[in-house]
Amino acid sequence: MDHDVHPHRSGEDHRHDHGAEGATWGTAAKATAHCLTGCALGEILGMVIGTALLWSNVPTMALAIALAFLFGYSFTLFAVIRAGLGLKAAVRVALAADTVSIAIMELVDNVIIALTPGAMDAHLSDGLFWSALLGGFAVAFFVTTPVNKWMITRGRGHAVVHAYH
Repeated sequence: MDHDVHPHRSGEDHRHDHGAEGATWGTAAKATAHCLTGCALGEILGMVIGTALLWSNVPTMALAIALAFLFGYSFTLFAVIRAGLGLKAAVRVALAADTVSIAIMELVDNVIIALTPGAMDAHLSDGLFWSALLGGFAVAFFVTTPVNKWMITRGRGHAVVHAYH
C-alpha cells in the first residue's frame, strides 16, 4: 500500500493512503511544469556557462545535467522546507518526488539536442541552439507528464510533495 507522510504539530508523522487522489492530467501537468522549470533553469545555465567558456560538448552537457538536477531538486526542497519539514526529511521528499521526472526530462531533452544536426556546435547567438534546447524541453514535458500521472496515481513522485501543500 502506498503512503504519504503528513506533518503534524506534535512532530509525529501521520501516514495516509492517497491512491488515485489528485491523479488528474492537470495535476500531472502541473507537477511536470514545476519540475521542468527547475530543470530548464539549471540546464540553460549549464549550457550558457559551458558555451561561453568554450568548453567541449561533453563537459558542457555534464554541467547542464548536473545543474538541471540541482535546480529541479531545489525547487521542491525549498517548498517543503517552507512547509515546515526539516532539511534531512526535505531532501528525502525532493529525491522521491523529482528523481524519475528529472531523469526522464534530461534524457529526452539531451537526446533531442544531440540528434538535432548542428545543435551541439551551435553558439548562444544561434537560433538553432535555442530552438533545439526549447524544443527538447517541450517534447520532454509531453513525454514526462504521463509518467508523472502514473506515479501520482500510485502515491509516488509528486504525490509525496502534495502532503506539504
